[in-house]
Amino acid sequence: MASASYHISNLLEKMTSSDKDFRFMATNDLMTELQKDSIKLDDDSERKVVKMILKLLEDKNGEVQNLAVKWQGGLLVNFHPSILTCLLPQLTSPRLAVRKRTIIALGHLVMSCGNMVFVDLIEHLLTELSKNDSMSTTRTYIQCIAAISRQAGHRIGEYLEKIIPLVVKFCNVDDDELREYCIQAFESFVRRCPKEVYPHVSTIINICLKYLTYDPNYNYDDEDEDENAMDADGGDDDDQGSDDEYSDDDDMSWKVRRAAAKCLDAVVSTRHEMLPEFYKTVSPALIARFKEREENVKADVFHAYLSLLKQTRPVQSWLCDPDAMEQGETPLTMLQSQVPNIVKALHKQMKEKSVKTRQCCFNMLTELVNVLPGALTQHVPVLVPGIIFSLNDKSSSSNLKIDALSCLYVILCNHSPQVFHPHVQALVPPVVACVGDPFYKITSEALLVTQQLVKVIRPLDQPSSFDATPYIKDLFTCTIKRLKAADIDQEVKERAISCMGQIICSLGDSLGTDLPSTLQIFLERLKNEITRLTTVKAMTLIAGSPLKIDLRPILGEGVPILASFLRKNQRALKLGTLSALDILIKNYSDSLTAAMIDAVLDELPPLISESDMHVSQMAISFLTTLAKVYPSSLSKISGSILNELIGLVRSPLLQGGALSAMLEFFQALVVTGTNNLGYMDLLRMLTGPVYSQSTALTHKQSYYSIAKCVAALTRACPKEGPAVVGQFIQDVKNSRSTDSIRLLALLSLGEVGHHIDLSGQIELKSVILEAFSSPSEEVKSAASYALGSISVGNLPEYLPFVLQEITSQPKRQYLLLHSLKEIISSASVMGLKPYVENIWALLLKHCECAEEGTRNVVAECLGKLTLIDPETLLPRLKGYLASGSSYARSSVVTAVKFTISDHPQPIDPLLKNCIAAHNKPSLIRDLLDTVLPHLYNETKVRKELIREVEMGPFKHTVDDGLDIRKAAFECMYTLLDSCLDRLDIFEFLNHVEDGLKDHYDIKMLTFLMLVRLSTLCPSAVLQRLDRLVEPLRATCTTKVKANSVKQEFEKQDELKRSAMRAVAALLTIPEAEKSPLMSEFQSQISSNPELAAIFESIQKDSSSTNLESMDTS
Repeated sequence: MASASYHISNLLEKMTSSDKDFRFMATNDLMTELQKDSIKLDDDSERKVVKMILKLLEDKNGEVQNLAVKWQGGLLVNFHPSILTCLLPQLTSPRLAVRKRTIIALGHLVMSCGNMVFVDLIEHLLTELSKNDSMSTTRTYIQCIAAISRQAGHRIGEYLEKIIPLVVKFCNVDDDELREYCIQAFESFVRRCPKEVYPHVSTIINICLKYLTYDPNYNYDDEDEDENAMDADGGDDDDQGSDDEYSDDDDMSWKVRRAAAKCLDAVVSTRHEMLPEFYKTVSPALIARFKEREENVKADVFHAYLSLLKQTRPVQSWLCDPDAMEQGETPLTMLQSQVPNIVKALHKQMKEKSVKTRQCCFNMLTELVNVLPGALTQHVPVLVPGIIFSLNDKSSSSNLKIDALSCLYVILCNHSPQVFHPHVQALVPPVVACVGDPFYKITSEALLVTQQLVKVIRPLDQPSSFDATPYIKDLFTCTIKRLKAADIDQEVKERAISCMGQIICSLGDSLGTDLPSTLQIFLERLKNEITRLTTVKAMTLIAGSPLKIDLRPILGEGVPILASFLRKNQRALKLGTLSALDILIKNYSDSLTAAMIDAVLDELPPLISESDMHVSQMAISFLTTLAKVYPSSLSKISGSILNELIGLVRSPLLQGGALSAMLEFFQALVVTGTNNLGYMDLLRMLTGPVYSQSTALTHKQSYYSIAKCVAALTRACPKEGPAVVGQFIQDVKNSRSTDSIRLLALLSLGEVGHHIDLSGQIELKSVILEAFSSPSEEVKSAASYALGSISVGNLPEYLPFVLQEITSQPKRQYLLLHSLKEIISSASVMGLKPYVENIWALLLKHCECAEEGTRNVVAECLGKLTLIDPETLLPRLKGYLASGSSYARSSVVTAVKFTISDHPQPIDPLLKNCIAAHNKPSLIRDLLDTVLPHLYNETKVRKELIREVEMGPFKHTVDDGLDIRKAAFECMYTLLDSCLDRLDIFEFLNHVEDGLKDHYDIKMLTFLMLVRLSTLCPSAVLQRLDRLVEPLRATCTTKVKANSVKQEFEKQDELKRSAMRAVAALLTIPEAEKSPLMSEFQSQISSNPELAAIFESIQKDSSSTNLESMDTS
């Protein structure tokens, strides 16, 4: 024994050595020594050892430090059993404070202790509870279980089957404190063990509903009658607030009610799938308890109802889905039917003395209107007095006023103006008073409300008989006072500008002499860097007003200032200014001088570029407006602006809105007849480079854009059409033409023919068909596009021709089918109806074609054709799923894919049974129970699909099942976004866990899923944390063989980064780092410089972007 202590003191001495290797070795030896059972330290040595370890935690050398960290964990882990044996007897201590501390200590212990210790603890608690010696210890044990569940919910889950019946039993014992602890235990189970508690949720809800109304010492019934009698007398005397005479010091029942309300809150927040059930049982019960006499309990009842409303909110996208609405009983319709009861219950509360209660009422109304816009239409007369009461109440705090104002704002925004007209007289004075309030936050909210009130008093978008004149002066005066003040809060400045903008826009014709002076203030605000953006938006509003406000006093100085904003670096300012200038030109062209417009035109060239398509689009729209209302100014644009525009047409990035704007501009421009900008001039500019071959266009998209511009010009000048079309036909025929000339000519013919009937051109068909045999792939596909597009211009002439060619020309089938696809995609439904049968019959012949490319085009045609007449064609399409040919079956499945689009279509209800989750989740939600097992089945690695390929001396394994697994995981990712509440998340996690050990592509997908899951359902992920950490850790510690190719290293790097992102996301879950495996992994990361660097950069990124999503389109 003595030698052991000598040995240890020797090691301790070495641990202070200046040589880091000595320190490391000594620490390591000491660890080994202390692991032996034979050594028992006396108190003194133990103190020395612990002191030494703590000192080494701050050692300069990283390795020594790590060892000390490991040690400390190890040191305590060995003591865990003995800590437990010390703590358990303390749970029965006569002193309550000791018991409380013991519970806290046990809570910390269960986070990190080993499994054996945990089992011992739970077994002990269960035995003691079954004995039930005394009430006082039973209370403590229940509290202890609740604490363990809060700290380590993921571990206690498996014991719930035994625990819950005991807790339910104790709820029936007549002891309020015990009941409170039991219900608190339920709350922690619901929040922390969602899966295991599932079978017991209805029991828990029933217990909570029973105890929510548990108030044995107080009788509510008489009060209701009294109140009704009082209301009848018209006396609005405020006596319900004084409940002091009932207050009973020994009455603990309020704690039980509070626990029940909090537990219901937990159930509502975590069990999304039971919403319809909650609206049947929980909602009416909570509404009935708004009258609760204890303020704290009342706040929790309100909070639980708020949670219910919030749960109803995020799923609106599919609730608006017509199928769901037909079923009648959606959460929204059930909520709608309960609105009158909610309002009735809140009406009494809104005149309470208590500030907290009134704040709860406002939060509730705000959330209600956000979930169900327009819900309060019938109830505004009842609610307005309550809101005004809080705005006028001298004693009310500023927060209450802010809540009342923001609630009023939301109600004003979400209901139609007529609803408020009877109440304007009552609403204006208190709101005006709040605008003058010294506290800036109140002023700022009140200005928002004023802005909305102005829209209500005089709605410009609908006829209204309401007379606004009596209120204009008050609203104007309070706003102008805030608008003129220079020394106020930034937010108030901005809102005063917006509010005044709305006043001038809606009531400017009644302001008389005040108008020019107010506009001068706007001019001042325009010159100030801080307020300029808000002012530009207000000016846009005023310039667009149907009242035609006279802006001449400020245009002379204002337009050049606006022009100067176009060269500022602030993107929002550029966009705002362009829309302001656009509307000014539309409505005030007679007041603008040529000099003002030139100032703007000088600033435009740099804005038209492919680097920012949105700004370019706005600039082009402005030019289009200019061409329509002020054509004389256009001679100025022939230089740099036009060069930029033509450059943009050639950009491969031009598409969508910017392309449409460009086409409109060319049409507006060519009609003005400006010198040097006529039809032929513009045509030459557009097509010049292709013909001169001076600059080769690198991208195919450029040809499409040029062709669309040519067609736009030709539509605007129909007289020029025939000659140009003739020229294009010659270009295609001419053997000396280059491929790019042919390409452009064919595309232009297609675009022109789409809108203008070209059947008068005799040679057209033969010329296009000849182009089908061109050696250039680009020219071939352009020819097939052209044929399809021209056919749309005259279906009776061209469609039968295309169908006949498909039958008679097997070599050109693929190209001709592409033409047919173009026809089906672009032609009108009515035009196509007569031909549907013929096209269908033809397509079916080709859906068994051996060539995959042809089958895909056929499938797309079938799918798009089905949209024309879904009633008859979809059943037919499904009939072919029984076809003997696998090619035919695959074509049908692909065809169904093309019937699903982003927009609502008449086919949706019919698609219900064969459908996808990405664009139309509503179609698949109810079928998930049957579909999911098949989907999960496809995520498994199938041995029979893995084969070995010999490549010379090497063997290479190929997994043919990889693609379908990848598709299955992508599908799972999509379901997370659209159908989360219908998934069994634990079953889902099992498959995610398998994916973490799969191939590179699938790992990447599952890492992304973990990131989503950490935010969507943290508690479920926490329960599985230990099983998820292992594969992540394996990925991060894999080493690539030294002689591997560069791609292997890059792949591994990508994987590590992605895995680290998942780790960072998991760590955002509170309590995640308490898991022993996770904390060990964290220390492993921090001790490895390479991993630590990656992890740090990811944490930086995530704090700046805060979102990572995956594009599965």
